[in-house]
Amino acid sequence: MVKQLLLIIVFAALVVGLLGGLFIWNEVNFPLSKTSQPATFAVSKNEGAGDIGSHLKTQGLIRNAFAFEMYSRIKRSEAKFVDGVYTLDKNMTIRDIYTVLVSNTAAPETSITLIEGWTAKDMANYLAEQGIISAEDFIAAASVHDSRSIISDKTYPFLTDRSTAATLEGYLFPDTYRVFKTTTASQIVEKMLDNFGNKFTDQMKADAANGNMTIYQIVTLASIIEKEVRTDADRKIAAGIFYDRINQGVALQSDATVNYVTGKQALQPTADDLSVDSPYNTYKYKGLPPGPICNPSLSSIMAAVYPTKTDYFYFLTKPDGTTVFSRTYDEHLENKQKYLQ
Repeated sequence: MVKQLLLIIVFAALVVGLLGGLFIWNEVNFPLSKTSQPATFAVSKNEGAGDIGSHLKTQGLIRNAFAFEMYSRIKRSEAKFVDGVYTLDKNMTIRDIYTVLVSNTAAPETSITLIEGWTAKDMANYLAEQGIISAEDFIAAASVHDSRSIISDKTYPFLTDRSTAATLEGYLFPDTYRVFKTTTASQIVEKMLDNFGNKFTDQMKADAANGNMTIYQIVTLASIIEKEVRTDADRKIAAGIFYDRINQGVALQSDATVNYVTGKQALQPTADDLSVDSPYNTYKYKGLPPGPICNPSLSSIMAAVYPTKTDYFYFLTKPDGTTVFSRTYDEHLENKQKYLQ
């Protein structure tokens, strides 16, 4: 009886093994589709067969992640996957895909650093200089009014309170990113919006709302602070001054917004500069300008959400970049005479 039971168990194991082998063979040798549908696929450093198989399945390039992992282990080459970006196709078998991913045909990865306070145009010029993408392509991607027109599979709730005419300026989060030479403008913008979403936390959103500020208003104010003030503490003081001016119905009088209109980098705009008729000229028009004047750092965004209340009402930036605060207009004029003449 025991002998018969053992024979049954062995036979069952052989059948299961045979069926499993046939299943793996079928998955490895038959593509997901007979129709060509090319797609880019990225392999990150130190990713193994399990991770890669899962990503291939998620991206719709294979039917079964386990089959890819098992085939990789049978080939004993899991450690040979080369990180980078590959061009794959839904009409490729797992065998074909595996062969490509252990080859040396990946597009090389590179690092880009987008500076705090840069505009979309600044970023576009930098990316063109680095040979990543053309300036025109990046400007086109950053200028969309609806992010879904370039990133169809995602929505970004933090973009919903913008005006319908607003671009993505202000939300292109400045940071260092790893990209591939085949990366598109839309993919770079996606990375930046994802980063913004991670940095601008739910608590910050709630605190901004408690201060009767939309995310768009916070980003707009933060962009002015970014251009005006350098240190974290001074940025919070400057934010407090701007809020006091808004609440008292006094113009912000930000030189940075005037420079945005004129294209200059003047510490002290001229009388002609100050007379330019633009809604971004915060000497002529009270309140916030229509939108962000650059892409601010997290420090400036935090300052806009969490300002420091003081009795200062004026400030200026010295040629060395430090900030001088004043309580009265006369004191402010004295500081201008002292530091900017």
